[in-house]
Amino acid sequence: MRHFDLQCVTDESVPGTGDFERWIAAALAGRREDWEMAVRLVDEPESQALNRDYRGHDRPTNVLSFPADLPEGVELPLLGDLVICAPVVRREADAQGKTASAHWAHLTVHGVLHLLGFDHMDSVEADTMEAEERGIMAQLGYDDPYQSELTPA
Repeated sequence: MRHFDLQCVTDESVPGTGDFERWIAAALAGRREDWEMAVRLVDEPESQALNRDYRGHDRPTNVLSFPADLPEGVELPLLGDLVICAPVVRREADAQGKTASAHWAHLTVHGVLHLLGFDHMDSVEADTMEAEERGIMAQLGYDDPYQSELTPA
């Protein structure tokens, strides 16, 4: 089963369901055959509240990942949830000179990798995660997302 629920609660222009499905599938290729997840596209107040409540940072952020916390012994394909802040994505893409599509793809891939357990808390983890992101983005036909440095949160 491959399924995601797209929830859009922003008036900003956002990519379509097919785009998200393609980006998620690329990030999961060779890693997970079956998966379920939710992607919620929000405005700044919701992003800020979640970032404050779950990460201790009282500001909106581009993407938040909430891995599924399943009880031991429960086998489900549930990965978790991504929350992506549309206004932040738009501003960052403009500031970094990237297309909106490239930045949406990168943040989706970045978030999915977090759901799989990748992180960037130290330089070794960051190098590993960034290499994965670069490879996936190249497979999707996008340039290196780190050519313009503004690390996703």
